[in-house]
Amino acid sequence: MRLDTETLDSPDTKPPSPALDLSDPSLYLNRELSWLEFNQRVLAEAHDPRNLLLDRLKFLAITASNLDEFYGKRVGWLKRGWRTDPRTLTVDGRTIAEQLAMVVERCVEMLREMDTCWADELRPALAEHGISVVSYEELEPEARAQLTAYFERAIFPVLTPLVVDPAHPFPFISGGSLSLAFNVGHPVTGQDRFARIKVPQNRPRFVEAGELRFVLLEDLIAAHTEMLFPGMIVSERQALRVIRSAEIGSPGEESDDLLELIENELRRRRLAEAVQLSISGTINPLRLELMLEELELEAADVYPCDGMLGLADLMQIATLPVPDLSLPTVAPAVPAGFAAVTDPVSVFAAIREHDILVHHPYESFDATVARFIDEAAEDPAVLAIKQTMYRTSPDSPILASLIDAAERGKQVAALVELTARFDEANNIEWARRLEDAGVHVAYGNPDQKIHSKICLVVREEGGDVTMYAHIGTGNYNSRTARLYTDLGLFTADPGICADLVHIFNHLTGYSERLESEVLLVAPTNLRPELERRVRAEIAAAHAGRPARIVFKMNALEDRDFTRLLYEASQAGVRVDLVIRGICRLRPGIPGLSENVRVVSIIGRFLEHSRIYYFENGGSPEYYIGSADVMKRNLDERIEVLAPVRRSEHQAQLRDLLDMLLDDRRQGWELHDRTWTRDPSVQDEGAHAKLIAMAPFSVGAGSAASHAVVPSAGGS
Repeated sequence: MRLDTETLDSPDTKPPSPALDLSDPSLYLNRELSWLEFNQRVLAEAHDPRNLLLDRLKFLAITASNLDEFYGKRVGWLKRGWRTDPRTLTVDGRTIAEQLAMVVERCVEMLREMDTCWADELRPALAEHGISVVSYEELEPEARAQLTAYFERAIFPVLTPLVVDPAHPFPFISGGSLSLAFNVGHPVTGQDRFARIKVPQNRPRFVEAGELRFVLLEDLIAAHTEMLFPGMIVSERQALRVIRSAEIGSPGEESDDLLELIENELRRRRLAEAVQLSISGTINPLRLELMLEELELEAADVYPCDGMLGLADLMQIATLPVPDLSLPTVAPAVPAGFAAVTDPVSVFAAIREHDILVHHPYESFDATVARFIDEAAEDPAVLAIKQTMYRTSPDSPILASLIDAAERGKQVAALVELTARFDEANNIEWARRLEDAGVHVAYGNPDQKIHSKICLVVREEGGDVTMYAHIGTGNYNSRTARLYTDLGLFTADPGICADLVHIFNHLTGYSERLESEVLLVAPTNLRPELERRVRAEIAAAHAGRPARIVFKMNALEDRDFTRLLYEASQAGVRVDLVIRGICRLRPGIPGLSENVRVVSIIGRFLEHSRIYYFENGGSPEYYIGSADVMKRNLDERIEVLAPVRRSEHQAQLRDLLDMLLDDRRQGWELHDRTWTRDPSVQDEGAHAKLIAMAPFSVGAGSAASHAVVPSAGGS
């Protein structure tokens, strides 16, 4: 599926079918179910024998982690909406109540499949390769004695048995944690009590019991209950796990201090309502009734499991350094624009000479983005650095560079997005450290997340001022930059830099709207400018000229934009979409979307970059940036898309899109409502090809050798 003119000479100009009403809700796929289909594609990698065994296990752990987050975010959101007005209709015409029922049913199906995958496929396969997870009772006496010593030394002092009786209320069960529940009976009075022990999350879930042999931590705890309840009769063991809602905060809540507001919300999240209870083991109906009452759950919210709870913890086994069972790690290349640079002045000279486009993780984040900011911090000629931060690593070298720059007397402004879900605590910590170092820290508007990935460096050169910019598709996070595919543009283009000055002034100051001339910026001109370009392609198709659109993104969720793409297809515009997760559009419907192709790439790395291509009458336009085609990105967040203008960079993006659209190994294709892929294809996928094209160095397999796939939104 090439981005060349040979494929564009004969557009399909059939008139639209009069029978199709583009306002019909049935033409739009359900957001939640579409995301669950994405997670199903991730789970398919765990089943796929073409993947190495430990990599399959990683995909299972990723699927479980994704589903936990989905329950907290989206099921929590649906339950909240159901209580507010269960009759509210979603884009696809379903009520909140109908959607909640369908989503929970689909989640339960996926949970069962995950359990079966572990118990019947991966656990036996691991045993065949000498990696076993056994029960405490299966161990020989010497191994038991060693584990008992470990338990007494490192586990027992951490545990806190809690019993429910008139003097002890039902214990709080934190979200995502694993607990053991028991019936504890008095040997004389025969009186029974319900007892709960939290399995410590700061201890390894899989306890070593010999070379490549492991016992589950909860099994080890359960084997030593006589130490926890001395003299009592302990029976009816169950493992329990609760997922709590991530939907926190009160509608319309305001605060003069955003930092204080977010800290309060984090405390509230810990106590948020439960949305799911998983139980492994047989439980007395009366005890179950007690738990449901205390957790304020219904019977339909319970998932009974026969095996291990919390399959995301399998990542501990999946990252074992066992040769030949996982893909080797790769050390990314240093791109030519940076490889020849030997001093800080040369970095800026290289960017001033021409734009530099980098592609992570194939090209190094640390040797490009982190280096750019680090050398800006050290360079005496640099006057100011301005930076947005959405998600970053706890040990971020970039934030350390910003602190260093402030301590050197430079003007440093950091726009820290405190409301980046599940990263709030980390961002609060960094915001305080930045403020303590003299960095100007701004938090933005709580109703408008700062999701853009932008950095501006102001440098004095020859008595004048020159500006340098980086605009990316991914977060300033050196850890995820090794796992996510992202693009970044370094430029000294005066128009782009001038726009960034206006954007940063808007974010730190006070103005009615964002102004930009070159960049596409949400929530002001991003939506209308993208729509204008789509309509230009529609006009070209009507005129019999070549017309094509290619979008690569995490999600197509916005209903109005989906409708516009339907109109483009009906006009004869060829539309190719590379979408990792949510997709509302139904491709391949005659008279509606027969000119649309939708592909999803699931593989070694997480596809996270966003690219927007328009044929534009033979003068192609390419944009990269932070925004997906979601209502929240187009209308409710600060997003930035930048033009990619150099011909060699456009050719690089064209080749990348071609490779992804042609990928028969990693690429899934959506046909109306169904995703399919040929499981017999043995070709290399796009990720392997791109690794081969870049001068990587290869090492032994490790935790960094595989993507950790986040949930619906991505960032």
